[in-house]
Amino acid sequence: QVQLVESGGGLVVAGGSLRLACVASGRTFSIGRMGWFRQAPGQERKFVASIGWTSPISYYGDSVKGRFTISRDNAKNTVYLQMNSVKPEDTAVYYCAAKMTTTDQYDYWGQGAQVTVSS
Repeated sequence: QVQLVESGGGLVVAGGSLRLACVASGRTFSIGRMGWFRQAPGQERKFVASIGWTSPISYYGDSVKGRFTISRDNAKNTVYLQMNSVKPEDTAVYYCAAKMTTTDQYDYWGQGAQVTVSS
């Protein structure tokens, strides 16, 4: 079991920045990859970014490339999502998720953090 807790959400003006954090606990030694997803009202949950738990390889969704950066601090069991040049369309609930080394899907999810971008 892995527990994930997000923090850092809030209200930000378009063009501004915000940093989300996700702290993992439990069987963190079995994590293979961490990801960020988001879900806007009335829309499906979409992929934002991911990073290897022990490798630096990261991936980004097309809509956030060049604006968002995912990083991690293994000493703190924390993954970050730095959001720069935010846009109103970035408004959503952001979820972090953990994929274990033995599976191909994200099995563990946080409770979500609301990000609202005002124009």
